[in-house]
Amino acid sequence: GMLRFTFPENDNSRIQIDLARRVGGTSTLQYIKVVDDNTIQGWMKCTPDGGGWGNGDGQADYTVYFYAKFSKPLKSYGVWSVNIPEGQSRKLQTIESADFQHLLATADVLPNVNEKEGKHLGFYTGFATRANEQVLLKSGISFVSIEGAKNNLQAEMPDWDFNAVHTKAVKLWNDALSKATITGGTKDEKTVFYTALYHTMIDPRIVTDVDGTYNGGDNKPHKPTTFQKRTIFSGWDVFRSQMPLQTIINPSLVNDMINSLVTLADEKDKNYLERWELLNAYSGCMLGNPAVSMIADAYAKGIRGYDINKAYKLSVGSVEKFGNGDLGYSYDGPGIALTLEYAYTDWCVAQMAKSLGKKDDYIKYNKRGQAYKNIFDPEKKWFRPRTKDGGWQAWPDSGRLTQWYGCFETNPYQQGWFVPQDVAGMVRLMGGNEAVKADLIHMFEKTPDNMMWNDYYNHANEPVHQVPFLFNRIGYPALTQKWTREITRRAYKNGVEGLVGNEDVGQMSAWYVLAAAGLHPICPGDTRQEITSPSFDKTVFKVAGGSFTIAAKNNSAKNVYIQSAKLNGKTYNKCYIDYSEIVAGGYLELVMGSKPSKWGNKK
Repeated sequence: GMLRFTFPENDNSRIQIDLARRVGGTSTLQYIKVVDDNTIQGWMKCTPDGGGWGNGDGQADYTVYFYAKFSKPLKSYGVWSVNIPEGQSRKLQTIESADFQHLLATADVLPNVNEKEGKHLGFYTGFATRANEQVLLKSGISFVSIEGAKNNLQAEMPDWDFNAVHTKAVKLWNDALSKATITGGTKDEKTVFYTALYHTMIDPRIVTDVDGTYNGGDNKPHKPTTFQKRTIFSGWDVFRSQMPLQTIINPSLVNDMINSLVTLADEKDKNYLERWELLNAYSGCMLGNPAVSMIADAYAKGIRGYDINKAYKLSVGSVEKFGNGDLGYSYDGPGIALTLEYAYTDWCVAQMAKSLGKKDDYIKYNKRGQAYKNIFDPEKKWFRPRTKDGGWQAWPDSGRLTQWYGCFETNPYQQGWFVPQDVAGMVRLMGGNEAVKADLIHMFEKTPDNMMWNDYYNHANEPVHQVPFLFNRIGYPALTQKWTREITRRAYKNGVEGLVGNEDVGQMSAWYVLAAAGLHPICPGDTRQEITSPSFDKTVFKVAGGSFTIAAKNNSAKNVYIQSAKLNGKTYNKCYIDYSEIVAGGYLELVMGSKPSKWGNKK
């Protein structure tokens, strides 16, 4: 990146760089060297005892190398060094304490030091400036080496033209954001859409140097020829909307992420896939086997730029290590959530096995995909956690609205709708289409207007994100249309607190991009995409086959119901569309009205 500082007239203008600063903590060891009159280089080592991801519990352990140049010569400079006591904790709660802040305030200031290694370092340079004089600082970084950082800077920012760098950055982002364009909607709605689309493009991010080299899980450099290493896979969140969106607008990213996780397992000598990866860390955060879902979804959609045999083997390893076991259900901790999520990814493995001609595996894992039935209590008419010996855990006074009862960050009412691989079977357990319809309506009508964290439809957290689309599966697509339009309007705002929950690495925004366009999957691994009411008059996705357009005629805040549809000029009566029809390119025209219609009622 490049920074431009505009100074007043002053004999003691200064730029300071805190090498210990880190989101959620500190780096724990730093090195700096003055290379010449305009250049510094060094590194910051970030270990779990310095906090960071999960306050250190995420086990992220990496080094950031840098190579930085100043446009103004370094005539007066030095470092500051904090005397960190041996064994001193440097996690977030510690560094915010008064005692730690006192350590920082009493740091040693060391003028004219041109090379230093320490536990908490900073660098400063001072100079005289004229009024409005501009000083530039540009830096390259690498997770591999100082040389890599230097090469990255030279390749991507060889000159000192700040405006040209800015113009190039704007063009790069405009090109990226052109993968989905909209017409219609209010100014605020457009801002929300493009902000959401931007959020979906931040992660998983590329961490290769310009020559393709990356630092692997074995802490050695690797240089693949078929993919770019990416990091930050928030699996439990992003398998639901974020990665399915990328299969439409950026399938190469999906290939990259799958390759990154598969090779990471090799480099760490693991026989399973990580569910929440950050810079090669096997954090074990959250639950389920979301990487298996991502792979199954990609493979079903023809996105196959990776070693499927390795990916399949690791998927099997994942569901065998983290699964419902011989009992056919999970009982420790969030037993409902675990049982349902494990059953789903068993089904995902079955779909891959079927495609790969592995008949025995298909039979085995498809059967295991039915494990959700093992925890449905017909007396309570809902999912209920079991004990190890097969009995039911005590039913709480607040019933299925009880937060964390057999669940993770949810209650059974919210988590219990997660049987994406067999919605029809789930509906039968729950009493049929009419009973499910009534229960879903109850859930949405009890949801607070602001859609902040609540016990009903809690859009602030991921486990319910497929729920509005279930109406499509029970013959009432008009209710999917009604409630997705309500969610896009009430849960997403153009403001500092515009989201009702954590962004969760693009998931919250990906849900909006898809739903506001008029699409969303229920079951990644199945190529069926549900059709719903678009928020915009027209959305155009750039796809492999050219473009896919969703046009909503007569669309307005009141006209939220689909009256009829045409796909590529032909009458279309299904409330869903296949992924292959989207990426082939085409034109889906929806005619909107103010009252529910019977369009798409056939499941």
